[in-house]
Amino acid sequence: MTNITPILMAGGSGTRLWPVSRKSFPKQFAALLGDETLFQASARRLSGKGFADPIVMTNSDFRFIVAEQLEQIGIRPSSIVIEPVGRNTAPAILAAAMTVAQQDPRALLLVAPSDHVIPDSADFVATVRLGASAAEAGKIVTFGITPDRAETGYGYLEIAGHRDKVQALARFIEKPNAEKAIEMLVQGNFLWNAGIFLFRADVMIEAFRAHAPEYLEPVQQAVSEAHSDLGFLRLARAPWEPLPDNSVDYAVMEKADNLAVVRFSGRWSDLGGWDAVWQEELSQKPSDSGVVADDNSTAIDCQDVLLRSDSEDLKLVGIGLKDMMVVATGDAVLVADRSRAQDVRQAVTELKKKGHKQAESFPRDHRPWGWFETLALANRFQVKRIVVKPGASLSLQSHVHRSEHWIVVSGTAKVTVGDQVTLITENQSIYVPLGAIHRMENPGKVPMVLIEVQTGSYLGEDDIIRYEDVYARSSAD
Repeated sequence: MTNITPILMAGGSGTRLWPVSRKSFPKQFAALLGDETLFQASARRLSGKGFADPIVMTNSDFRFIVAEQLEQIGIRPSSIVIEPVGRNTAPAILAAAMTVAQQDPRALLLVAPSDHVIPDSADFVATVRLGASAAEAGKIVTFGITPDRAETGYGYLEIAGHRDKVQALARFIEKPNAEKAIEMLVQGNFLWNAGIFLFRADVMIEAFRAHAPEYLEPVQQAVSEAHSDLGFLRLARAPWEPLPDNSVDYAVMEKADNLAVVRFSGRWSDLGGWDAVWQEELSQKPSDSGVVADDNSTAIDCQDVLLRSDSEDLKLVGIGLKDMMVVATGDAVLVADRSRAQDVRQAVTELKKKGHKQAESFPRDHRPWGWFETLALANRFQVKRIVVKPGASLSLQSHVHRSEHWIVVSGTAKVTVGDQVTLITENQSIYVPLGAIHRMENPGKVPMVLIEVQTGSYLGEDDIIRYEDVYARSSAD
């Protein structure tokens, strides 16, 4: 059987899991369940015998996170493809198909979101293999999840039969109301739509030609004019930017007549809300009280609640709570009834209207060289903790509005200020005057930690003029 090439979709924002998931670092890259991130678990699940190296579809902001998290689990991608702007799943999937088709038009591709939870990987892979023959024969195979409750948060697939392993798809159904969901659960011929598809590259391209031809020429141009950038593949911006923003379901799947469905009866969740996280945690660690509380949280006389604090310095205590979810990070707290889990995205919308940075950004800002976080911020000064990975370096840069004072806490920093290069170690410091061209590097084999004190009239991250950068970033990147 032909090897299957996984296409991991890793560009979403995951607003329903705010405040842990935000635009700057969404849920697929977070360790929501266990030590591995959802993205890493997805990549590992679709690796090994029978699978080719994966292709990851993502955006410029996440490219280094994707590369780092794959390296951590020892998976080497075939390609990390950078979409110039987000245009939903339709053009992304077509671009993946066209990229692979350049080498093998009949290659089998498995498109999968990178933020799903599937505990039984072996069972899921076996289910994928059930659909491989149909996909090789020219079918577009979708995977439906056997429902265990009347869920209103998922779309559904109506299947035309009950017995065959690979069944014909009758129709797609939008997220139903509660009454309709109960009715479909009782009938038994409806499955949750997992948004996972298996197909030949040339078959998907022809499906777009038949049902969404407006995508073909611009996406082909974006792929043809793509260029390599530090090992990433950047699709061309000019033809991509005007593309319609549409899901592959709407653009192609709901119109195609060569679709088939394979049923998966194992445990599955798209972690589409904190209620789903609560359910998944309970399935792993059953509790008579229905309480899910992490090590930083304490529940007293509570029933059916989720208590989670992602900060060791913020201890969360719930007393007498019922059917609640309370999620805390270092800079934000969510308190809501579990029945309102799907409304959490409204919180993000409201915070954005008020101009609060917590809507989209974390105090800890991940960069390709490491990360930094703001410890104190006031008029004309800011204090940051900066961690630089071994062998990594910041760009050669200068600032128009601020000077900086660096104090090394641990490790060794190689600092360039103007024409002078200095090694500074623990408890040593150096001053970077306003306007001076400078660079910080970690020449050691352990992470280097320093405290940065900025002073000046403007302290924004966009006050950077870059002269050289090993990560090929612009001043705004």
